[in-house]
Amino acid sequence: MDINQESLKMHYELGGKIEVISRKKIETREDLSLAYTPGVAEPCRVIAKDYEQSFLLTRRQNLVAVVTDGTAVLGLGDIGPAAGMPVMEGKCALFKEFAGVDAFPICIDSKDVDTIVQTVYLISKSFGGINLEDISAPRCFEVERRLKELCDIPVFHDDQHGTAIVVAAALINAAKVTGKEMGKMRIVINGAGAAGIAIGKLLIRMGFGNVIMCDINGIICEGDEGLNPGQEEISHISNAAHEHGLLADAMKGADAFIGVSRPNLVTKEMVASMNRGIVFAMANPVPEIMPDEAKAGGAAVVGTGRSDFPNQINNVLVFPGLFKGALSVRAKEITETMKERAAYAIAGMIPEAELTAENVIPSPLDKSVADVVAKAVADTAVEEGIARAAVR
Repeated sequence: MDINQESLKMHYELGGKIEVISRKKIETREDLSLAYTPGVAEPCRVIAKDYEQSFLLTRRQNLVAVVTDGTAVLGLGDIGPAAGMPVMEGKCALFKEFAGVDAFPICIDSKDVDTIVQTVYLISKSFGGINLEDISAPRCFEVERRLKELCDIPVFHDDQHGTAIVVAAALINAAKVTGKEMGKMRIVINGAGAAGIAIGKLLIRMGFGNVIMCDINGIICEGDEGLNPGQEEISHISNAAHEHGLLADAMKGADAFIGVSRPNLVTKEMVASMNRGIVFAMANPVPEIMPDEAKAGGAAVVGTGRSDFPNQINNVLVFPGLFKGALSVRAKEITETMKERAAYAIAGMIPEAELTAENVIPSPLDKSVADVVAKAVADTAVEEGIARAAVR
């Protein structure tokens, strides 16, 4: 039985991967009176007078909504909100297992931006944070932007920013292994959707070097026609030399290739044209180029999104700790500086003496990463003046 069939069997057996557990046993009349009526009226009155007390008297202090519309689920595309539920449950399970954060799946049956934004905003008072998931580009940019303006809790699109943070962490260490100099790298990103654009923006902000974005038509350049808003925005800060051409042209002399696109788009000849290239081929389940082919082309460091090869670049290293840190100080938002600090925190989990071409990123199963990321995020929130509580 292959992994897909084993997973299907497990899901049938479990009937869902998450459940709601009461934190208060109800066994006596006094228990009932304290947890429910009449005693529960008092915390209600307190919150009615002081909204901030809702974060202390209810579980929203540690509760994240995992929200999707089912339009970009894994590599399956637009399969709808019900079909996206197993992924959202899985995300919630990871929140709990890796960071002790409670999370609840919210699958919205609409592709309309206004409807999604209004729905999430209207339920936001039940949660301490919003994790947007598997919403297709370019709508995801608008959904996140508007929710960040409306909500008084952190809103974070993990497909964008979680991916960007973990890629940045891996690239920090890969650059050390290969001796590449920060600020002088030529980085090619193939896939100009939600993840690719977010990766590009973060790497540019962190000062890695010149980022060249590519999509199905090749290199994206400022002034190109037909760009969506996200691509238009990054076109102004990427591709410094205003190059044109195909992906193969972009990769000539490149120090790093980052793929968030489709299988088998890169050849070993393209890798051979790079400058001792770092290759992060993260299309799932089949990467843009298989690791053995990339190495045959001369790649110095290779990473994928898969667990059966070294250097698995996985968002689970990011979102549990990031939300744990933000919730711990009731941060108003997730800032760009938090993302940078999270990337450096993850990279720093591997001592320099242990860095090798096959060890540039911690294992996704390393649960100690979440606490390190949480501390970096919480400390940054306090430093930036957006924390509304002391570190718990």
